[in-house]
Amino acid sequence: MLTSDDQTAIEVRSVRPLTQHRLSVGAMLALGWSLALPAHAATPLTESCPVAVYPAANWKSVEPAGAGWSREKLNAAREYSASIHSSSVMILQHGVVIDEWGDVAKKISSYSVRKSLISALYGIYSAERVIDINQTLQQLGIDDAPDPLTAQEKRARVVDLLRARSGVYHLVDFETAYMNKMRPMRDSHAPGTYWYYNNWDFNALGTIFEAKTGMPISEAFYRRIAKPIGMQDFGVADLYYIGGPISQHRAYHFEITARDLARFGLLYLRLGCWNGRQILPRSWVEKSSHADEMVQAYGDDAGGYEYLWWVEYKGVHFPGVTVPSGTYSARGAGGHYLVVVPALDLVVVHRFDNDPPRRDAATVTEWAGRGIGKTEFGHLLNLILEARFPQA
Repeated sequence: MLTSDDQTAIEVRSVRPLTQHRLSVGAMLALGWSLALPAHAATPLTESCPVAVYPAANWKSVEPAGAGWSREKLNAAREYSASIHSSSVMILQHGVVIDEWGDVAKKISSYSVRKSLISALYGIYSAERVIDINQTLQQLGIDDAPDPLTAQEKRARVVDLLRARSGVYHLVDFETAYMNKMRPMRDSHAPGTYWYYNNWDFNALGTIFEAKTGMPISEAFYRRIAKPIGMQDFGVADLYYIGGPISQHRAYHFEITARDLARFGLLYLRLGCWNGRQILPRSWVEKSSHADEMVQAYGDDAGGYEYLWWVEYKGVHFPGVTVPSGTYSARGAGGHYLVVVPALDLVVVHRFDNDPPRRDAATVTEWAGRGIGKTEFGHLLNLILEARFPQA
């Protein structure tokens, strides 16, 4: 059975319609930025990339005390991590490893972290005008079977799916009983007006991406992200699909290591830059990491959610820990977390080994419920943040 915290990582809903909020000028610009680039333009090199430290073939480690961290307090974090059976943890600051433990080279299914990974691909291919995020499902020819989409649902835009605000409440093959129970009624909310953490949105984004680019998600991720930033382990075979009879749109799951996720986090921390090359559009990273609306899980404020990333909003991000303003994270059921803290130039990766023994919907759903929830991780993150020496 899933615990309430485990469910929260994959099953959440909003009770606040977006029509109550005005879209900021910055948000409107971010939604339309891709239309300003010439057709199929390569993601440009830029002189705006900051001079910063990046890993070479392997990560560089430093002595914590010399980098402003308490070894004693980091050991306390290690002890707590062992008590919750973490598979691995990495703590990076200023582009180097402050501390790490566990098997950081083990490939594990990342569950819903997959959503933040595909978001980066959408950033690249929308900048190149291969994908227009303002197109509707109707314009793209996206439907479902055996139960088709309604006319209202087909008015959802790609950007609505990226923001989990599609208004499409079609059944999916990969979800828990709780997600099924909490799904709103079909056509109960117009596209773009209501936030609901919806596997249909995320799965359909995979279908749209592969149709528009003409290549598998894993191949695109390897070519455009993993290889350029030197991921040590990820290959094109490290993605699997889960389908079924209910929906045409399959879930896609990344098998990825902690040390490769750390590189991905550093790429976002550096606003899409890697060694002077702009891998992701800076505006995409900025839009993904800033929110202007509080979303809710189980009736409680859960922070913001933008472009498939969880975003700190009004101080809310994880229970039991105060994170600096501007923090954002990718999350997967069972204890998979990638936390980016720009205010501290910090990345934290946490993995839990709940890798499913079989890759069918029932097994993956069962194993998604094994592990820890955001409350336990929040306590660990608090211990990690407290391990920094007081800053002058």
